[in-house]
Amino acid sequence: MSSLSSCSSSPSFAASYGTITHPRAAPLSRISCGGPRPPKSKKSNLNSEAQELVRLLTSKIRSNDKEVLLKTLNKYVKQVRTQHCFLLFEELGKHDNWLQCLEVFRWMQKQRWYIADNGIYSKLISVMGKKGQTRMAMWLFSEMRNTGCRPDTSVYNALITAHLRSRDKIKALAKAIGYFQKMKGMERCKPNIVTYNILLRAFAQARNVEQVNSLFKDLDESIVSPDIYTFNGVMDAYGKNGMIREMEAVLARMKSNQCKPDLITFNLLIDSYGKKQAFGKMEQVFKSLLHSKERPSLPTFNSMILNYGKARLKDKAEDVFKKMTDMGYTLSFVTHESMIYMYGFCDCVSRAAQLFDELVESKVHIKVSTLNAMLDVYCLNGLPQEADSLFERAISIKIHPDSSTFKLLYKAYTKANQKELLDKLLKHMDKDGIIPNKRFFLDALGAVASLPANSESANAATDSNTANSESANAATDSNASNSESAYAATDSNNPQDFAKLATGVKNILAHR
Repeated sequence: MSSLSSCSSSPSFAASYGTITHPRAAPLSRISCGGPRPPKSKKSNLNSEAQELVRLLTSKIRSNDKEVLLKTLNKYVKQVRTQHCFLLFEELGKHDNWLQCLEVFRWMQKQRWYIADNGIYSKLISVMGKKGQTRMAMWLFSEMRNTGCRPDTSVYNALITAHLRSRDKIKALAKAIGYFQKMKGMERCKPNIVTYNILLRAFAQARNVEQVNSLFKDLDESIVSPDIYTFNGVMDAYGKNGMIREMEAVLARMKSNQCKPDLITFNLLIDSYGKKQAFGKMEQVFKSLLHSKERPSLPTFNSMILNYGKARLKDKAEDVFKKMTDMGYTLSFVTHESMIYMYGFCDCVSRAAQLFDELVESKVHIKVSTLNAMLDVYCLNGLPQEADSLFERAISIKIHPDSSTFKLLYKAYTKANQKELLDKLLKHMDKDGIIPNKRFFLDALGAVASLPANSESANAATDSNTANSESANAATDSNASNSESAYAATDSNNPQDFAKLATGVKNILAHR
């Protein structure tokens, strides 16, 4: 197969992949000084002590057991204060333990040192918003007002952000602009640059150019001045939506405001032009970056490699990689994945596989996302058997597949109509205790919908006067029934429902 043919013209990366470190890692050097070390500041000591205590607390309250949480907090009651709770909210929020955040908050309120404060509510509203708990964020806002705290700009900013994270974007944007108008009428809640930045990016993501321009006009007439985050946020949102003309208009506005671009500006422009395959402009921005005070970062090169790959411009992608290594950059796992995908897009699957094998032989820790990249390349090039072989080999090379691996393969095998591989994968999922979430099978169902019906089914469906018509209709009814039950199962987290859904997908495939 052509996709498995070796690309002999590609450079050897064995030396480059021999010793791999994190992109931010720097070589350690021993420094000896004649005099004693300067003492750390008191504030620095307090921060480190607070973080250490929070690490200790989070390690003891990983479970969702309320009693364990309260018992742990009571054990350290003499040490825990507001600053610790702030850090605890953040840590618990990172691990989706938003209910525990509320328990910590309730515990706080019972302590003698607790004083109702806008900062606490703002932090909690922010955590709830990030976890999609908009109703809980609204409840906290009401609770705050009931305790006598008067909302300020930071609280409204947190509330707006919480709404914007909800699924109903139209309703969320309407709520957000409503809060914005309300803020303008309250002296202590006047919109600040953070407010404008949140709203501008949100409306740019929603492709609402008219509202973005209206907000920019409002900003120009206010006492608030735009900053680099204002322009970068809007340009990034437009760029990700492929709205290059609108992105360039914001860039012109940025220049007229005498706001100098930073590395983020250059990177988002390079990525946006690359995704639209406007390589002339992308290369021009890259040259400007090289002549600026900024220095390219790993994401700069990774983006160019990947986008050249998608356009099947292998030589250009390899030139970028060579320039990157010549400039002394240390490769990151994202760079490896970008190169693997690039070769996959350019029909050089054997080169991508060679690159992956070099990583394995180098004895570095390989992330599961890198495994997924190689599996995806096999599947994209119509090589499900090779993907299955690598999946089976993963454990032996100390890579443990995660739910994203199973989802990727499930969708690919379904689309390729590989029933045997699908059965084999489901057995692996059962053995590894993988319980899919609601969205797991929806992609597979989408893949099934994209499969063409075979000619026999089509002929049977058109012949309504034959006995075959009845069986064809029965098969269609069966497919519809399976599809309906499959979609219904996604409304549940019950493992039995997911098993039914998997069976439904396989039954649909059986009728094709």
